[in-house]
Amino acid sequence: MAPLADQIASRRTFAIISHPDAGKTTLTEKLLLYTGSIQTAGSVKGKSSSKHAVSDWMDIEKERGISVTSSVLQFTYDGCCVNILDTPGHQDFSEDTYRTLMAADAAVMVIDAAKGVEAQTKKLFKVCTLRHIPIFTFVNKLDREARDPFDLMEEIESVLGIGTYPMNWPIGCGQNFRGVFNRRARRVIAFEGDGHANATKKVAEIEAELGAPELGELIGEANHENLMDDIELLDGAGDELDYAAVSCGKLSPVFFGSALTNFGVEPFLKEFLRLAPSPLPYTDTLTGEQVDPQRDDFSGFVFKIQANMDKNHRDRIAFVRICSGKFERGMEAFHMQGGKKLKLATGTSLMADDRAIVDEAYAGDIVGLFDPGIFSIGDTVCTGKTHVQFPEIPTFAPEMFSRITQVNTLKRKQFVKGMEELAQEGAIQIFREPGFGMESVIVGVVGVLQLEVLEQRLKSEYGVEVRRTGLPYTDVRWIKTDPKTFEFSSLNVTRDTLKVEDMRGRRLLLFTSPWNVNWAVDKNPDIELSEVGNWEA
Repeated sequence: MAPLADQIASRRTFAIISHPDAGKTTLTEKLLLYTGSIQTAGSVKGKSSSKHAVSDWMDIEKERGISVTSSVLQFTYDGCCVNILDTPGHQDFSEDTYRTLMAADAAVMVIDAAKGVEAQTKKLFKVCTLRHIPIFTFVNKLDREARDPFDLMEEIESVLGIGTYPMNWPIGCGQNFRGVFNRRARRVIAFEGDGHANATKKVAEIEAELGAPELGELIGEANHENLMDDIELLDGAGDELDYAAVSCGKLSPVFFGSALTNFGVEPFLKEFLRLAPSPLPYTDTLTGEQVDPQRDDFSGFVFKIQANMDKNHRDRIAFVRICSGKFERGMEAFHMQGGKKLKLATGTSLMADDRAIVDEAYAGDIVGLFDPGIFSIGDTVCTGKTHVQFPEIPTFAPEMFSRITQVNTLKRKQFVKGMEELAQEGAIQIFREPGFGMESVIVGVVGVLQLEVLEQRLKSEYGVEVRRTGLPYTDVRWIKTDPKTFEFSSLNVTRDTLKVEDMRGRRLLLFTSPWNVNWAVDKNPDIELSEVGNWEA
């Protein structure tokens, strides 16, 4: 067994982000295909297909052909242990993506070559920049008609505010796509598709100089001339790959390819593993110091909770990002938020919903812990005489609200359990009016698709049908002021403002307009309101 330092140095943990339909899940599967983790790629085509993306394991994901929850995929390749965090592309699930990015050391941004930078790409990119992690760009779908690569690079730089460095350069696109030029190796990798999604013919990898006759014969004279002009322009800029700028998220290495046809996937993987960082340190909020990933003491934090991954056992798994040291099955650790020691009896490695018991894991890895209901998102677990605590993971303010009521009152127990467990996952936020029970709850979400997923999961996983009624609230504010210093029921707010509590008992106000927010601020000067809540009470 390799020493601790070598094990940790071999880890690469990254998230894949994109706008819906840019090809993120397809790229994920082709990475798994190349590494031998799976034998055939699932085709994400909805109900008509018998195959589905391996990272899309929920029924609703298979039916709709979209990712609605983050999944974790681990494999080894070329001496590296790779942890991929596949995130939902749909904007309605951006909070799940945000939490997942908190556990990543790098991000791969997938962009559709025909559409460029899209709305959701901008949002997710901003989240990445908050952590200053390296961002790699994969421009996808070169086998289809695409925009000019120079225009794409300029758009990435101007819209996202990050520098770009093309690692390779496309030769044509669509029907005229002939491959890419590897700038570092000065080599052309030629492409010839045969119409099958899982097939690629690598016609040649040649080290011919630009201008050599054999290169013109391989990719066509017109393409050869255009390539020479493009590379001369790129080389003439004189920019070198600035590794320091890449490491802090100011410069993005850009790769061109086609995930659907496998073209450019393996070269991208090799270069990514060469350039991406090993596990990065996280800040200990108790001391303000950085926790060295290679320190002996184990530590990690919960960034995701998933209920009912195993339908036969109705279990609950807490996803823990290991920040330092080594995890060992059966080890004893201290739960900071619970204030007590726990035995981490069972750890699992994950491949979407497929799991295997692991005896040990290292900083950078994601391990699943069986959760009997003691963990919350953002919780820290650690060993050693000196405890550490990692930063809280903030919650987003919901943008729409609905009242959810059970149809069959005899299933109250299942309804309450389902609502509470899905809220603990972070899939929804639930609120209660003081003095009211759980027969009817207010649900806050980012988008309507979350409500549809909620209804389907309640029905399929808990056997509960519900009735949904839209509510007019548009703004939410958490009350940061100590609840002992004021009377909640006596706050001076407009008649259409609703006073509620979240599932942790924290007080909030739901408003129907920004004007009502300003009214509450003006009329209650001693009360501090916040747009962001934290998972810690």
